[in-house]
Amino acid sequence: MLSQFLTFIFFILIGLEIRQGLDRPKQAVLPAICALGGMALPAIIFKVLVTGSNAWAVAMPTDVALAIGALSILGKRVNPAVRLFLLTLAVADDFFSLVIIGIFFRQDLHIASAIYTLGAAAIGFVLPKRAVLIKYLSPSATFLIIPLYIFINLLTKLDFSVSTEKISVSVVIARVVGKVIGISLFALLATKYTKLQLPQSLELKEIIGVGFLAGMGLTVSIVIAEITLQTHSELAQVRMGLFFAALISGALGLAWLRRFPASLK
Repeated sequence: MLSQFLTFIFFILIGLEIRQGLDRPKQAVLPAICALGGMALPAIIFKVLVTGSNAWAVAMPTDVALAIGALSILGKRVNPAVRLFLLTLAVADDFFSLVIIGIFFRQDLHIASAIYTLGAAAIGFVLPKRAVLIKYLSPSATFLIIPLYIFINLLTKLDFSVSTEKISVSVVIARVVGKVIGISLFALLATKYTKLQLPQSLELKEIIGVGFLAGMGLTVSIVIAEITLQTHSELAQVRMGLFFAALISGALGLAWLRRFPASLK
């Protein structure tokens, strides 16, 4: 019951952030395109490595709280435009993840799970005073709701004996490799072949760092896994894959972005 309540609050925040992002459509177009690349390539990589499993969908979402939290370790050494781009990309990613759930897994959604995921996001989308609600909900989600959810649904259920199983390894490869290549490639193509441009203070090399950090995906991925996967074995492997992918992606993202401190711009 606690897990469902935490999920409900978290998805209300997702709905709020998606609606807030729509208020800045011009700024959101390029990050949204990059988010699509960062979702499509991991899913394709996973489908190539593992056929016949619904776990492909867990390779797609980005965990905004984890990624932004990791980025905060660098403090003022990181370009502020990196944080804004990552935040916008992650919000777009959340929106597309909801669409994926609604289209591909609607038959797996029970009434309860539909209410505390899609229903909660819809509530957040229509609530007034979004800026005020986000101001208070976002810190609560970052420092309480998401850590508690991850502890209950991931850390207490990790089974290291399946670390080298096919699904576990495939989730790591799909997320760590697919995210950074998908996001960076779509950014390169969009800026080269359309009129879209990166923000003036942002460079493609920093988008690569964003791509690495986007490989950190736990909360929405776990929700998708619990909705769509039917066997305990698959779920255990997905949890391990997500755990290792988050650690590796976070470390790579921070190491990469440390090479391009804001003070040198």
